[in-house]
Amino acid sequence: MPTKTILLFMRNWILLIITLVAATNQVVAQDIHFSQFYETTTLRNPALCGLFSGDYKVAVNYRSQWSSISKPFVTGQIALESRIPVNAESEDFISVGLLSYFDKAGSIDMKTIAFYPTVNFSKKLEEVHNSYLTFGFTGGYLQRSFDPSKMTTNSQYGNNGYDPASPVRENAVQNKISYFDVGAGINYSSSTGENNNLTYYVGLAGFHFTQPKTSFYNNELIRLAMKWNMNAGMVYRINDDYGLLLQSNLAIQGTYSEYMIGGMVNWKKGGENEIHKPDFILYFGAYYRLKDALIPVVKLDYKGYSLGISYDVNLSRLSTASHLKGGMELSLISTGLFKDPKWNYSRTSCPQYGW
Repeated sequence: MPTKTILLFMRNWILLIITLVAATNQVVAQDIHFSQFYETTTLRNPALCGLFSGDYKVAVNYRSQWSSISKPFVTGQIALESRIPVNAESEDFISVGLLSYFDKAGSIDMKTIAFYPTVNFSKKLEEVHNSYLTFGFTGGYLQRSFDPSKMTTNSQYGNNGYDPASPVRENAVQNKISYFDVGAGINYSSSTGENNNLTYYVGLAGFHFTQPKTSFYNNELIRLAMKWNMNAGMVYRINDDYGLLLQSNLAIQGTYSEYMIGGMVNWKKGGENEIHKPDFILYFGAYYRLKDALIPVVKLDYKGYSLGISYDVNLSRLSTASHLKGGMELSLISTGLFKDPKWNYSRTSCPQYGW
């Protein structure tokens, strides 16, 4: 594929992202989010679960933010994913996953604990360009709680200032609620160019289809708004040693939206390992959360392990108080193969989004 055609493809991809941004208004997300969004597949799109090189994947993410201006907001997740061939003759496969996350925010220790099992089906559409269409589904259970003993309200402030012995006078029915969540998504992935050196994907997912009630006051009108997630990405292998990775994510939930775009340049060293990836890959790059933060990223892949480090440089109106300090985020990924021959890699090939 000529270089001019590849550049035209990249230009059209960027124009698509700009068009999506133009449809948004405010950059505030209601759900939890990670700056390394590309490592949190189920939270982006259930159809992205299982799209990796290998038979299994274990991912751990940890994020701490706003420690410079308040009690830190802490978010962590662990995700397990695996791909299962449909049969010995087909290159279609089923993916299953389980994600669990924990989030704690604010002085009253507002906590959220969630569990999201995921299943999807990937259909091989075309052999030459390794094209797949994937449909995914997830159903989650969430529990939210806070510590009422740490609450302070207007009724506790008088002429003499704050009096912790004064009654809170809040009529919250409960300090713990739980609810179920449902989400689904679709993703298309393929390759193009000379020797398929340009791999890309584009997907759409929806969450909170049941709009569960989330009020501690048992108010039927307070419900979790539906959320739509649009994701796209591409990998361009410049030559045998260098590659370019571009990714974007647009989340729209009610009147709020969050848009992220960025990329990394990667450099590889050594030959391919058992999962058809170089033994050593080093990534440098940055992502931008619109009107909020610039996020430098460093990532290292070594054999079946991957370590990512990023930091949010806050650029929003809060930067005066935060002194540009947002939050540190870490990710640790492990991928590999099962010894059982029925998980033979050649029967479950899929696009590689890292190299």
